[in-house]
Amino acid sequence: MSVKHPLDAARVVALFNRTFEASENTVLQGGAEEPYYAPGQPSCIFFRADYARSALHEVAHWCVAGAGRRRFPDYGYWYSPDGRDAARQAAFFAVEARPQAIEAAFCEACGVDFSPSVDNVGADISAEQLSAFEMRVAEWSAVFLDRGLPSRAAQFLRELERLSTPSEPLSAGVGR
Repeated sequence: MSVKHPLDAARVVALFNRTFEASENTVLQGGAEEPYYAPGQPSCIFFRADYARSALHEVAHWCVAGAGRRRFPDYGYWYSPDGRDAARQAAFFAVEARPQAIEAAFCEACGVDFSPSVDNVGADISAEQLSAFEMRVAEWSAVFLDRGLPSRAAQFLRELERLSTPSEPLSAGVGR
């Protein structure tokens, strides 16, 4: 039986860059104060500090963004920092469930704990709002389980699973 070993941010970066730098001209880089996507030669996905979870979250956003969106800084989306009002938080919840469902699959594959993120520290988010958002993430997860992940997400998930679940030694169970 194989055992999952949680991946750290450095290994997630190395895996992403090995998988997508040549084929998609995109690299993953930690150490940022705030996550950010910068199109270029190569394009760069920046994630917070050295947090594996932040890296997986930002990769999930990249996997959702189509070719057109990947031509714009931060995929052409708005970002409101902490302190969002109720309307902006509702807009966040509306667009964030799909990438967070992908992030959940990535986290499961590589042994990193996942919980949905509201990305609004100190906000007064009701239990009903949080529950509804968690349900939307779960609904997207079910859709992906049924129909499959977007192609780049599926490719990265396979690589995460391969790296985080080492094979048993060929001698396991021999001679018992």
